[in-house]
Amino acid sequence: MAMTNTREPNSPAGAEPEPEAPIINITGERVALGPLSRDHVALFARWDNDFAVTLYAGDPLRPTTRELIEARFDKGAREESRHNVGFMIYERATMRPLGVTEVRHIDHVHGTAEYGISIGEKDCWGKGYGTEATRLMLDYAFRVLGLHNVMLTTYAYNQRAIGAYTRAGFREVGRRRECQRIGDRFYDDVYMDCLASEFHSPLAPVVPFPDEEREPR
Repeated sequence: MAMTNTREPNSPAGAEPEPEAPIINITGERVALGPLSRDHVALFARWDNDFAVTLYAGDPLRPTTRELIEARFDKGAREESRHNVGFMIYERATMRPLGVTEVRHIDHVHGTAEYGISIGEKDCWGKGYGTEATRLMLDYAFRVLGLHNVMLTTYAYNQRAIGAYTRAGFREVGRRRECQRIGDRFYDDVYMDCLASEFHSPLAPVVPFPDEEREPR
């Protein structure tokens, strides 16, 4: 992440400035979630142009310019809506940004939303970060936003993601058969959802109620 560098007025001349710590909204055991920033555009450009990442994210396999990503970010910032909430995912041990996650298409009348996540740093795959980030986001969706049903779609070839979603609390509810083509092969769209009444997390609540202790459930 392109963080703003600062140096204390009394720091020795020539000393390396300390990186500014990112803002954190939600803290888990291994990951933390914070607001997205225009400073992250360089990261988004790298992740969006890594076909190994976009293949699993379900994005088109085509080059994406930084200018286009900046324009999308600025448009989203101008049109900030109660129907979408996104976070940067950080590795807690290093505070290194490693991906993004969001709940979108939030419908407060029916208590529904869709979930999305992408881990852009490939060396962070398979380490449980996606599972924990998903648990935190489900807790946020149910406890903070007051939603009842959160759904997602992914592709049948993305077994790593399906495993993470299942461990976090999602269950498969259906498929659209052979609707995703890669080369000469076709794959199913997998539909999964999670209900507030079925969700249980081993993590501490993302936001404890004022009269409860912040203890793991």
